[in-house]
Amino acid sequence: MQKPIVIGITGGTGSGKSTVSKEIFSSIDESNVVIIEQDSYYKDQSHLTFEERKKTNYDHPFAFDNDLLIEHLNMLLEGKIIEKPIYDFENHNRRKETITVNPKEIIILEGILILNDERIRNLLDIKIFVDTDSDVRVIRRITRDIKDRGRSLDSVIDQYMTTVRPAHMQFVEPTKKYADIIIPEGGYNKVAIDIMVAKINSILNK
Repeated sequence: MQKPIVIGITGGTGSGKSTVSKEIFSSIDESNVVIIEQDSYYKDQSHLTFEERKKTNYDHPFAFDNDLLIEHLNMLLEGKIIEKPIYDFENHNRRKETITVNPKEIIILEGILILNDERIRNLLDIKIFVDTDSDVRVIRRITRDIKDRGRSLDSVIDQYMTTVRPAHMQFVEPTKKYADIIIPEGGYNKVAIDIMVAKINSILNK
């Protein structure tokens, strides 16, 4: 197998980066592609109480175990199998179970802060920033956290104003300058997604 191509897809919370990743994934032979979510690599917090874990700022670079993520990316690039962590957002901690991930020709890395770490940037062959208006992003964030993560409306709004928005302005938005491609409106931008799929297929067919 030739050296895998690593595609980084980033953008603010609720920007549609996960939708873009899934659209690309579904348009390619799944035997050739794997998605790695940076969200899976939040740090283990077993040493903290539940009340302490609830205060975690998930939008800050310090929340991520990038050392493990980089180790796993390098293993996949070397054709090795990894055990990807699973993060439980209701308990604010990493689960004991893992997901076995086999190396593939295309690796899609998706997450809000993948371009913030130079070591990760250096592993990416294509860097995509999904750019979506902030009002759309906050509505998506509220919907997701209430529906999928068992959160209350008040807690989501409080978190957004105190940590999510400031972290976006400080850590996420500035990484746009590192992107090779900027996709407006996320998963609804079918033209941009079709172009990316065509590019990936051309790489696979070489």
